[in-house]
Amino acid sequence: MAALIVGAPMALTGCGYNEFQSLDEQVNASWSEVLSQYQRRSDLIPNIVNTVKGEASFEQDTLTKVVEARAKATSIQVTPELARDPAALQKFQAAQGELSGALSRLMVVSERYPQLQANQGFRDLRVQLEGTENRITVARNRYIKSVQEYNVLTRRFPSNLTAKIFGYDTKPNFTVQNEAAISAPPTVSFDKPATTTPAPAPAASPASN
Repeated sequence: MAALIVGAPMALTGCGYNEFQSLDEQVNASWSEVLSQYQRRSDLIPNIVNTVKGEASFEQDTLTKVVEARAKATSIQVTPELARDPAALQKFQAAQGELSGALSRLMVVSERYPQLQANQGFRDLRVQLEGTENRITVARNRYIKSVQEYNVLTRRFPSNLTAKIFGYDTKPNFTVQNEAAISAPPTVSFDKPATTTPAPAPAASPASN
């Protein structure tokens, strides 16, 4: 009996139980960082929108899309279950991707307005947004990697037996499919189309006698 009690922890260790615990905590910590950076970006948007509104001629459609995308992203209730539900995670990712795209479009269009570009407050907010977008990318990549490591453990023998016994299921992960298209800024031309002048008609050849 004593040998069984002593051997049980060793058996759990050999089957990956402790590794499951460690990787599960790593996934949770990575997810918290992802949410933190998305929230940081969301908090910047009202100041960006208010600053851009100061440019009276700024395109309202571009601003409206940012406001609507933020409202859509923040309307999704973030719960611990969200990261474990593939459909909910996909919906969350799509909403955040649309917000990234709307913000990218706003920044592209803002290049049309020299007074806005000269606004120190706008420049500071733009730097903060760029830094936050970079941190979002880093946090997402860490989360993707941590989930991949966890999922490999759930499928690999003999740790897959431990996963079945203790209920460690594979976790859904972020995907890059379609996200690039969702968040990509549009190609915007700030130049007026050049007016084409018809080429002169070729001179008539002199008539031969």
